[in-house]
Amino acid sequence: MIPFAWNVVLAMVWVVLTANLSATNALFGFVLGYAAIALMQRQFPALHGYAQRVPRFIGFLFFYAWEMIKANARVAHDVVTPEWQMRPGVIAIPLEAKTDGEITVLANLISLTPGTLSLDVSTDRQVLYIHAMYLDDEVELLESIKDLERRVLEVMR
Repeated sequence: MIPFAWNVVLAMVWVVLTANLSATNALFGFVLGYAAIALMQRQFPALHGYAQRVPRFIGFLFFYAWEMIKANARVAHDVVTPEWQMRPGVIAIPLEAKTDGEITVLANLISLTPGTLSLDVSTDRQVLYIHAMYLDDEVELLESIKDLERRVLEVMR
């Protein structure tokens, strides 16, 4: 979080120095700040990994958008067809996420995806319980959730 804050500060400094308060100029300042932080991250341990995290985050956005499209299409298809294809159920997902922030982000992304809902986290924070509308193949659902978790952790760690 500290490198991102520095990136925002560098963007604001750029806007002030150029005396041009426009979205394009602020975005350009943000890109310049990102490049400066990427060049300095070896000298400052607090900045370590920031330059690698941003491309991972952009890749994650595309991955999650595709997952949302697929889930929406499946639910929409089920709504417009006469026979229901749902097979709802609850499944326990063992967690690799350790911190409250990681678990919260994962649970919220699961709940945002149509057809799935995060229900609860075990008291020892080792298991996340999920309700799924389409529990045809438990192994496939478990693998997709673990893939989502892996990608979330790549961005957050």
